[in-house]
Amino acid sequence: MKTWYNNLIANYPFLKFIGNRYVIVLVFFLVWMLFLDTTSYMEHRILNEQINELEDNKEYYQGEIKKDNKNIKNLKNPSQIEHYAREKYYMKRDSEDIYVIEYEEDEVRKKDSIAKLQ
Repeated sequence: MKTWYNNLIANYPFLKFIGNRYVIVLVFFLVWMLFLDTTSYMEHRILNEQINELEDNKEYYQGEIKKDNKNIKNLKNPSQIEHYAREKYYMKRDSEDIYVIEYEEDEVRKKDSIAKLQ
């Protein structure tokens, strides 16, 4: 058995280094920590991606909150309430008529979107 091992090391000198028990333990430890452990490198990468996604969501929602607060401040003014109601809900005064103009391109888009849904 010894002669076989000695012949192998004589032909391939790098196996002497790899055959060292400390190197074997170190390689086992690295494989375990990088891939198999619950706190592995792969697990940390996934968690870091989730953290980055959540931070992006946080920034987006904080921006939306700022926009909503600005809209709320604007809607405290009665003239702004009327302006918002006219634009958003097509409300009108009793003495007015409102005409909603739809273009042909809008109708084509609606038909296309309905056809895609079916």
